[in-house]
Amino acid sequence: MTDIRRLTGIFAAAIGLILSAHHAVAQQPDRGDEPGLIADDSYQLDPEWQKTVVYYRTTEAPGTIIISTSERHLYLVQPGGRAIRYGIGVGRDGFQWQGLVNITNKKEWPDWTPPPEMIQRQPYLPRFMAGGPGNPLGARAMYLGTTVYRIHGTNQPWTIGTKISSGCFRLVNADVTDLYGRVPIGTKVIVKQKPQL
Repeated sequence: MTDIRRLTGIFAAAIGLILSAHHAVAQQPDRGDEPGLIADDSYQLDPEWQKTVVYYRTTEAPGTIIISTSERHLYLVQPGGRAIRYGIGVGRDGFQWQGLVNITNKKEWPDWTPPPEMIQRQPYLPRFMAGGPGNPLGARAMYLGTTVYRIHGTNQPWTIGTKISSGCFRLVNADVTDLYGRVPIGTKVIVKQKPQL
């Protein structure tokens, strides 16, 4: 009987530790953007978020970008019913959007000027940051229409596949560099929130 009580006590203590550790993780503040952090280019993405060629049914012309925020994937339509699929980080709840835009500008190692709304939410952010490896916009940026949103790289590769941004779409630096080289200014970009049926 004593052994059963001892095992029950150990089991209850273990459950308590697991629950308190989970609660502690859940209570950690959102790290948000981390200016100055240098991306770990050796970070290995989960296979779900790695760049790959997939079969993709669409009536859109090759060269069109289709972003599915619910899937956290960006598709670059290719000929023959295929697309190059990239894993992305998308806007957190309340910051997601949908629509039809075009790429209006492209920049390598872009400078970053956080908008006033972002500075209000994250007052520690710099008012301006020159482009470079520690810049949260990463290695490349493609500007979407007349919005403040971009498809860009990141210095936080572990955020791919998550809802983390203020509405932009982020890729690891190797993927955004690849995409940047494949699409010209004027490329059609369709942003969808709901998955296709």
